[in-house]
Amino acid sequence: MSARPRGAKGFSPLRDLPAFLWLVAVVVVALVHRDVPAPRWLLFHLLLLGAATHSILVWSQHFTDALLHAAPTPAALRARTARLGLLNAGVVVVIAGVLPDHWPVVAVGATAVAGAIGWHAVSLVLQLRRALGSRFAVTVRYYVASASLLPFGALLGVLMTRGLGDDAHARVMTAHVELNVLGWIGLTVLGTLVTLWPTMLRTRIDEHAVDAARQALPVLLGSLILAVTGTLAGLELVAGLGLLGYAAGIGLLARPFVNVARNKPPVHFATWSVLAGISWLVGLMVVLAVVLGTAPDWMAAHERIGALTPAFAVGFVAQVLLGALSFLIPVNVGKGPAGARAANTVFDKGAALRVTATNFGLLVFLLPVPSAVRVAVSAVVLTALASFLPLMILAMVASRKANAAPPPNLPSGQRGGPAPVAGERPAGQRTGQAVAGLSAVLLALAIGVAVDPQAIGRSAGPSAAGDVVASGRTTTVEVHAANMRFTPAKVEVPAGNRLVIELTNTDEQDVHDLVLDSGATSGRLQPGESATVDVGVVGRDIAGWCSVVGHRQMGMVFAIDVTGLDRAATTGHHHHGQQTDPEPGHDSGHNSGHNSGLKSGLNSGQPDLMADPGPGFTPWPATLPAPADARVHRRTFTVTEGEHEVAPGVRQLLWTYNGTAPGPLLHGRVGDVFEITVVNKGAMGHSIDFHAGERAPDEVMRTIPPGGSLVYRFRATRAGIWMYHCSTMPMSAHIANGMFGAVVIEPPGLPPVDHSYVLIQSELYLGADGGPVDVDKLRTGQPDLVVFNGYADQYDHRPLTARVGERVRIWVLDAGPNRASSFHVVGEQFDTVWTEGAYRLRPGPGHGGAQVLPLQPAEGGFVELEFGEPGHYPFVSHVMVDAERGAHGLFRVRR
Repeated sequence: MSARPRGAKGFSPLRDLPAFLWLVAVVVVALVHRDVPAPRWLLFHLLLLGAATHSILVWSQHFTDALLHAAPTPAALRARTARLGLLNAGVVVVIAGVLPDHWPVVAVGATAVAGAIGWHAVSLVLQLRRALGSRFAVTVRYYVASASLLPFGALLGVLMTRGLGDDAHARVMTAHVELNVLGWIGLTVLGTLVTLWPTMLRTRIDEHAVDAARQALPVLLGSLILAVTGTLAGLELVAGLGLLGYAAGIGLLARPFVNVARNKPPVHFATWSVLAGISWLVGLMVVLAVVLGTAPDWMAAHERIGALTPAFAVGFVAQVLLGALSFLIPVNVGKGPAGARAANTVFDKGAALRVTATNFGLLVFLLPVPSAVRVAVSAVVLTALASFLPLMILAMVASRKANAAPPPNLPSGQRGGPAPVAGERPAGQRTGQAVAGLSAVLLALAIGVAVDPQAIGRSAGPSAAGDVVASGRTTTVEVHAANMRFTPAKVEVPAGNRLVIELTNTDEQDVHDLVLDSGATSGRLQPGESATVDVGVVGRDIAGWCSVVGHRQMGMVFAIDVTGLDRAATTGHHHHGQQTDPEPGHDSGHNSGHNSGLKSGLNSGQPDLMADPGPGFTPWPATLPAPADARVHRRTFTVTEGEHEVAPGVRQLLWTYNGTAPGPLLHGRVGDVFEITVVNKGAMGHSIDFHAGERAPDEVMRTIPPGGSLVYRFRATRAGIWMYHCSTMPMSAHIANGMFGAVVIEPPGLPPVDHSYVLIQSELYLGADGGPVDVDKLRTGQPDLVVFNGYADQYDHRPLTARVGERVRIWVLDAGPNRASSFHVVGEQFDTVWTEGAYRLRPGPGHGGAQVLPLQPAEGGFVELEFGEPGHYPFVSHVMVDAERGAHGLFRVRR
C-alpha cells in the first residue's frame, strides 16, 4: 500500500469535490424532503449512485495503481478525468429524468453511468494484464467483477421507468437492489477491505487474507447471480438461497477480518464506522434471505425490502463510505506526516459519540415506533452522519496549517515527524462519548413521545374507588384489543379490590388504547405492544373505550362490573349508562363537543357561510393540471393530522394526504402506471384505496401504523374520475375527516377544451372547534357542511372563470361518504354528459341537453357546456339542502 500513483496527492477538483457535493445534497434533501418529489428515491440515489459510486470509481482506481505498482501515464489520467465527468453527468441526467418521469432522459443518463463504469472495468482488466504480478491482484478482480454488474443494474432501473406490471416491477426492483447494492457496492467494499482493513488498523495483514479473498470471490459472485436469477424468475426460494450463499461468502472473509481486529482493536472513527457498516451488511443479508423465503408473494417481498432500504443505505453504505474517507483523505491529501496527523485528529473528534448515535438511532428508526419518535431519532442520525462534512473541511484546514508550520526540533524548512496516526483517546473518554451518543438517541426518543399528542396524559375522572373500603387484595386480568373489540369486553371485580389490567394490542395493523372514565389510560399501543393499566381500588362500575376516532362507535367498549357492592348506598356514583363523557379532545371519537357550540364564524350553532374568508384565503386549485408526458407517475403521499379551516372561522382537526383535503389530484391516461408511496406520519393507523387500480386489498390497502409506509402501485386500465380514500375502519370517519381524493384518467380521444375543472363533493360532520369529525353526527347522517373541494362556498368568494363561447369541462366526483349529489349549473345546460365510463349525452342535432349530473357516493363523471353570455353562474348540488350547507360556487363569465 506504499506505492502511490502520480497525481494521487493533493486536491483535485473533479476527483475530490463531487463526492462532497453529493453528500451535501443528501443532507439538503433530507432537511427539505417534504417539498421535493420522490424524496425517498432521491435520497438513496444521491448517496448510492452519486457519492458512493463516484468514490468507488476514484478509490478503486487508486488502490489498483498501488497494488499493481503501476503509475498512470498522462493519457491514463486524462481518461480517468473523462470517466469521472461522464459518470457524474450521467447521475445528474438520471435524477433529472426520474423526478418528472421522463424515461428517455433516464435511459440516456443510465447509459452514461453504465458506460463510465464499463470503461472503468476495461481499464482495470488492461492494467491486470500489463502488471508483472501482485499478491494482492485479487482485490482488483473484485473491482472488475463489481463493475461488470452495475450496467445490468442500470438496465433494470431503466426498465422500471417504462412501467411494468406490479409483480414484474417488484421482482425487477429487488434484482436492481441486489445488483447495485450487493454487487457494485458490496463486492467493491469486500475486496478493498482485504488490504485496507489492516492498513486502517495499522497492523500486518492476516496471512490467510489473500487466500480467503480468492476463495470468497467465486462464492460471492455465483451466489449473487443465483439470487438475481431467482428474483427475476419469480423463484423466492432460489433467490433466498442465493442471498444465503452471498452471506456465506462474507463468512469466508470474516476470519482474517476478525483476526487483525483482535490483534489491533479499532479505536478511531474510521475503523469503528467501517466495522459497524460491515456488521449491518452481514445482519441484513440474513434478514433479506428470510424475507424472500417467507414472503407470500413478490409484492409483499418488495414492501418488506423497502422497509430495509434505510438500513442498507445508512447502516452499510454510508458508514463504510464515511469511515473509509475519514482514513483515506488524511493519508492522500495530507502531503506529509504532519498534515495527515492533523487531519486524522480532526476526523476523530466525537468518534464514539457519532458511531453510537448513528447505529442506535438507526436501530430505533427501524422499530415500529410512533412517527414523532422516528422523526426525532432520524434527526440525531442525520446530525451524526452530516458532521463528517464540516469535519472534512476542518481537517483540510488543519492539514494545510500543519504542513505550513516547521516541525519541532528541526531547522526551518525541513519536514519530518512521526507517522500520520491520530492521537489515541483514553478508554474512559471513549466510553463517555459512547454514553453521550446513546443519551442523544434516548433524548430524541423522549422528545418524540412528548410531542405526540396521544402520549400526553388525560385529566382524572371520578375516583374508581368511590366510598368503598380497600380489601387489600389485587385482581389482575388480561385483555386483548383487536378487530374493534376488547376481549374480554367485561370483567368483574370484587368491591374494594385493586384492579390491574394487562392490555395487549393483538391487532395486526391498527393502533388502539384503553381509556377508563376514571381517567386511567393505557396510552396508544402499536400492534404487538402491551401496557399495564393500574385502575386502583375499585368501588363502582367503570366504563372504558378505545379513544381512536370512531373505534368506540364501532363497538370497542369495555366494562368493569363490581360485585358485592351495596347498590342502594351508591346510587350517586357513576354506572355504565351514567358515566360522564370524556374530556373534549381526548375521546375524539365521541361527541365531546356536540352541544358546546363552535367558536368563531357561527350563528346559532351553524357556520356563517356568508362571511368572507379573508384576503389571504387561497382556494383549492380546481383547474385540472395537464397529464405528465411520462407513463409512470411516482408520488409520495404523507399522512398528517392537523387543524384546517373548512368554512370562514371554522377549524377542524383533519387527517390528510399531503396536508390538503381533498388530497393531491392525479391525472393520467389509460395504461399509465401510478406508484404512490404512502408514509403515515399521523398518530393512528391509516391506509389508502385507489379505485383507479385493480389490486387485491390484502397488502396495498392494509392499515399502516404510525411511522410506517408502503408502496401502492397500480396500472390505470379504464377511464374515469376515480376516488381514492383511507380504508381503515371506521372508513366513514376517515373519509369524512379529509382522507379522500381523485384520480382523473381521460377517455382515449378526449377532445381538448378551453377550461377543465375538478369538483369533489364531500360532507363535514363538525366536532368541537379544532377537533376531529363528530362520529355521532356521521352515524345519524347529519352533516353540518356539504362542500366542493373541502371548503364551504369557497368558489363563491373566489369564482371559477371562463369567457363567452369557451368550452368548459367540469369533472365531478362525489366522495361522500354518505350523500348523493345532483350537479347543476344555474342558467345553463350541458350538451355532454359522461359518467362512470360511458357517454350519456353528446352534442349534435336533436341530441337534447341535460340539467344535472346525478351521482351516488364514489361515482364520478364530467359535463361540458359553453356559456352564451357574460354573468355569474352559480353551480350547486341540486339536493338543495346541501347547496345551502356549502355545496355552492360561481362561474364568472366575461366576454
